[in-house]
Order: sequence, then structure tokens, then C-alpha cells
Amino acid sequence: MNLSPKDLKQVVVFQNATEDELQLILKNSINRTVEENEFFFFQGDTAQYFYIMTSGKVKLMQSNPNGQQVNLRTIHPWQMFGALGVIRADAIYPATAQALEDSSALAVESGFLHKILETSPHIAFDLMTLMTSYIQEMQARYRELATERVEQRVANALIRLAGQTGIRSEKEAVIILSFSRQDVAEMTGSTLYTVSRLLSKWERQEIIETGREKIKILKPHDLVRIADGLEK
Repeated sequence: MNLSPKDLKQVVVFQNATEDELQLILKNSINRTVEENEFFFFQGDTAQYFYIMTSGKVKLMQSNPNGQQVNLRTIHPWQMFGALGVIRADAIYPATAQALEDSSALAVESGFLHKILETSPHIAFDLMTLMTSYIQEMQARYRELATERVEQRVANALIRLAGQTGIRSEKEAVIILSFSRQDVAEMTGSTLYTVSRLLSKWERQEIIETGREKIKILKPHDLVRIADGLEK
């Protein structure tokens, strides 16, 4: 894939980078292609590289010693992931990155970007802003786990996904999410059975419509009511 500095401008962290800086990043990157269900890296590996998605979709998931998994975030094209090593030289990846479909990403050595940050405060600031938004999202999800019923957590997850990656269908006036019931269960600390029961209930109420690896939001305002604790 032949990429240009203009392509990298789509990455939030590089939106204010100069063309020379972007050319340097491209020159020092390698393209990695991973097949569906394979991995870019594993939780606990040394964070030698950070990645920029160019195609496909990747799930960042964290496991506990008992093997239970939590889906932390789903990465889409022109998003950065695995960048902890840029900040700390001895960092390890806190999560596993698994391809949800055939995917490609640019891999750049973490130490290389660290050197660029020393002379490019605008990139450092944009990276800090991105990481702050991730922290705020994790705090919100922790609060949901601690204080909200499972119905609210699932509704909040669907609303959050709609804002981040939802695709609006002009033909049907719906928002389409490319996620499975298992994905939603991992994002909300719920079981597959509980999520399936809730989604089936909301489907009967015509709030959503489900399909293979897809969820269509038909009535987002009803989901907001559920998220706020106001049952339909």
C-alpha cells in the first residue's frame, strides 16, 4: 500500500504534524498484514512498536489470570494503537490486539516516535489529548460497572459505539454497528446469555435489529432512555 503524508493526517495524533515529520514516519514504518482472528501483539509483550490501522478492524482485549476477557476498544482505520512504549521505554502491552477481519497496519518503532516527540510538542500534545480521552472513557465504563444495571450498561455501550464507529444508512434511517453479541458482552462485563436476552427483548420492542455480526439501532432515543434508567 502506497501511503502519503495526507493519509497520515487522518490519524488524530498527526493532524498537526508537518509534511516532513509525516514523511519521516512513513519512511520508518513497515506494513503488517494479519488475517482474521490472528494477532498483532499479545498482552504482556514488550511494547516495541506502535501501530496505525490502514484497513480492517482490531479488538483490544484484556484477560485476567482465569482467562476471562474484557473488550477494551475496537480499532478502525486511521486510529493508533499500542502506543504505550512511546511514553515509557520499558512498557509492555496491557492488552492483546486481535484482528476481527483481515487487517493491515503500519508498525513504527516506539523509540523512533519518542525521539520525534522531543522536538515536536504539537504531536506530543495531540498524543496526550488522545490518551486523556481514553482514560475518561475507561473511567466512565468503570462507573457504569459499579453503579448501573446491566440494561443501562449495554444501552450505554451501544450508544458509545454508535458515536465512535456507527454507520448511518440513508436508505433505512438507522445506525449500523459491526459488532457481535459476544463483543457487546465483553465490553460491558456481562455474559453472552444476558446480552442476547436484552437484545432479543429490544428487538421485539423494535428498538434495534440484530443480524450476523451486526446490530442496527432503529430508535436511538429509546436506547438513551434505557441508559438513563428510564425503561421504555
